[in-house]
Amino acid sequence: MAFPHDAGPGGRAGSTSLGLSIRRLVPRGDRLDFEVVERKGLGHPDTICDGVAERLSLLLSRHYQAECGEVLHHNVDKVLLVGGAALPAFGGGEIIHPMELFLAGRATTSFGGKDVPLDAFATQAVGDCFAACLPTVDVARHVRIHGLIRPGSVELTHLFRQKSGSKHLSNDTSCGVGYAPLSRLETIVLAVEAALNVAARNGRPEIGSDIKVMGVRRGGEFSLTIACAIVDRYVKTLVEYLAIKDTIAGIARSVACDHGAKTVSVQVNTADDPTAGAVYLTVSGTSAEAGDDGEAGRGNRVNGLITPCRSMTMESVAGKNPVTHVGKLYNIAATLIAQRLVDDVPGIEEAECLMVGQIGGPLDRPLAMEIAVRTSRTGAAIDARIAAAAEDELSRLGAITDRLIGGELAIGRWPLRAGT
Repeated sequence: MAFPHDAGPGGRAGSTSLGLSIRRLVPRGDRLDFEVVERKGLGHPDTICDGVAERLSLLLSRHYQAECGEVLHHNVDKVLLVGGAALPAFGGGEIIHPMELFLAGRATTSFGGKDVPLDAFATQAVGDCFAACLPTVDVARHVRIHGLIRPGSVELTHLFRQKSGSKHLSNDTSCGVGYAPLSRLETIVLAVEAALNVAARNGRPEIGSDIKVMGVRRGGEFSLTIACAIVDRYVKTLVEYLAIKDTIAGIARSVACDHGAKTVSVQVNTADDPTAGAVYLTVSGTSAEAGDDGEAGRGNRVNGLITPCRSMTMESVAGKNPVTHVGKLYNIAATLIAQRLVDDVPGIEEAECLMVGQIGGPLDRPLAMEIAVRTSRTGAAIDARIAAAAEDELSRLGAITDRLIGGELAIGRWPLRAGT
């Protein structure tokens, strides 16, 4: 393999036989004067749709493996949530019209003379997701499920089975992006949502799981705007509601300070109009019960964040098959490559990775690949370390598949965390 020469600060090097270009990264992360980071929490309608799509893919993958010995073709990444109707009230209201979930996509519907129980898996995926993220919702009463999974096209199903030697071929032309490490603001946004969920499970059930955190940093000043659905049955009066908002703000402020924010402002449920009695009160802890709809792919990227000041892709990851879909595998692999470079290569302070896959091409040979690093080191030696790390991670794409299906990896937050 030929390695590119150092292109100097901000420069671009030539490509290798791997299709890899290496360049030096201009300072980013905390060195930006302005930064915006968003996270849609576990109970947000878009996150619910991502969770249902990913859970359905996981259930199908495990079923295919158990019954057929291998994962078969599927992409079930199209999920739409249509919000219901509710009448929240202090002390407890009611849901008067259920939410509706439409699960669409393509999957192998039968093999060996046996039908795959797609509708049963769709129902299980919804139940599992709500049990984990919104246990306040009675799925049998408050959610209508529409399973609309159909067989895949002959061409894509055939392509899924093809290999180049022992390597699978990409079943889409798509790209993946990853970076490391997280900036201070990114870390804070993730930690605030996580801390509020912990509080909800440990004595503060009035805090719903539909928590959206928008973080803005101007120089060293941090600002957090939090939208948090409050569960009405645990709140008797407007005075109690306002006190809960103060508690949420206090938790967020404490977390931000613990992660190094010296100057931080926190505002909670800023659309409230207490004098008119208009506050963010819900029956179930999610705006999906009445105020909002959701769709897979509209929310968090693979690391659990929405980061417009970073390199990112709008590729929807949840629900795509974990064997051949570069839109899923490359987003995960790019993040792992970037993290590995920061962790294992001395002198690399920050890394970004962009990978492009071409439909029909070998998964372990991207059509194009670029790695950008912030480091004071230059020369062929460090470039060789970068290329070797990328090559090694690409050889481990099959392990990513196994780790996803086994529950060792779960998309949605970095570090990629264990699931069930």
